[in-house]
Amino acid sequence: MSTDQFLDGLAGDLAPVRPRTGRRDLLLLAGVGALELGLFLGCGAARPDIGTAAALPCFWWKVGGLAALTATSAITAIRSFDPAVLPRKGLKAVAWLTGLMLLTGWGIDALGPHGASLPARLMWPHGLRCIASMVLLSIPALVTLGILMRRGAPTDRRGSALAVGATSAAWGAFVFAFNCPHDDPLNVAVWYAAGCTAIAVAGRLILTRLTRW
Repeated sequence: MSTDQFLDGLAGDLAPVRPRTGRRDLLLLAGVGALELGLFLGCGAARPDIGTAAALPCFWWKVGGLAALTATSAITAIRSFDPAVLPRKGLKAVAWLTGLMLLTGWGIDALGPHGASLPARLMWPHGLRCIASMVLLSIPALVTLGILMRRGAPTDRRGSALAVGATSAAWGAFVFAFNCPHDDPLNVAVWYAAGCTAIAVAGRLILTRLTRW
């Protein structure tokens, strides 16, 4: 059997594969996110004082900052599934955006009233529940992006996995923000940062192993 015949035999049973596109991946991720958020709010998980909270700048700082982080991280992650695109610039943008959000939160905190003690502002038991909730809420995005990453061909697997972890972390925190009754910038900065860091690191470690070829 000649080489050409051998190759023709291997390729004869192959079916055409629909090429992946970043736009389709983003739409799929957005659909999963919208479904999760809709179910979360539809089950009555929204904080009871959300109407009052919406009038406070700290609430929009929290929600808006997390939405921006989610979008930036998601675009970085999905673009990095293309072998010709590296996630480094996008990850730098995520880092700068995180720093800007923390700096803005510090400014809001500096202009606000100060009377409670540090333990009273941090509320340790509530903070630990925050982290657990964010981890659970980040799972749908992490699974969806993990599957998309597996179907893609990222050149920098560690960077892509970190971008996936950052997206999942920011999304889980964003959804939880509609339930969290605390808008104190210090409380948010400590516990949301702790939860997001844990999720991002876990995502990087897990997906780097699961997407090994």
